[in-house]
Amino acid sequence: MGAATARGLVKKGTQVILIARSADRLNALADELGALAIPLPCDAADPQEVDALAKRVRADFGVPDAIIHCAGAGQWKTVQDTDPAEAVMMMQAPYFAAFNITHAFLSSMLSRGSRVIINVNSPACIVPWPSSVGYAAARAALRGFHQALSQDLSGTGVQSCHVISGKISSDYFDNNPGVAEKIPAISKTIPTMTPDDCAIILVKLVDKPRRASIHPWILGVHCGFGMLFPRIASWLLRF
Repeated sequence: MGAATARGLVKKGTQVILIARSADRLNALADELGALAIPLPCDAADPQEVDALAKRVRADFGVPDAIIHCAGAGQWKTVQDTDPAEAVMMMQAPYFAAFNITHAFLSSMLSRGSRVIINVNSPACIVPWPSSVGYAAARAALRGFHQALSQDLSGTGVQSCHVISGKISSDYFDNNPGVAEKIPAISKTIPTMTPDDCAIILVKLVDKPRRASIHPWILGVHCGFGMLFPRIASWLLRF
């Protein structure tokens, strides 16, 4: 999703700072995208690395117009099957990665009074399904981060946006074997999105921020139902 969004932004003539842990993949993407793409390898879950990254970005490129948090990983497991160290790792991305990057740049963004912080999330942040304790907790933390951040940003000109997408045809399911078999049956009513589908939405939100955005539209219906009738939604997700 991040790579597809970078492609979409570069096509519009936007300079993009690419951040991820994998230097090889970042450099390959930057080579593909050209001079507007700057690869800066960084573990966003490490506050010291993020602080060094932020100083370099501000010195060389200025204050970001937009930050897109789309890091995330993690197996779907029960508590008893999740090692505590794995639970900590799942919290690092997306939650701590989003917190650290936002913390590093927010003061500069506030002083300029413009633009958007986009937090990409999963429907598990609203109604979790079975065998998703670490995964759902990390997503709930990101949702809480967005909600509290929105309160702090009221009237500042900087906006936090919360984006929820359904199943995406990325390599996530290849990298996490056994996860696909745990997807609740009700998800068959929700069309699978491609990374390019997600990128179109994120690129639009950079230009026209909204506090919340859920895609596809039928997922928005499910999420709304889950918030209004959480017990029924939780029961449906057990099948």
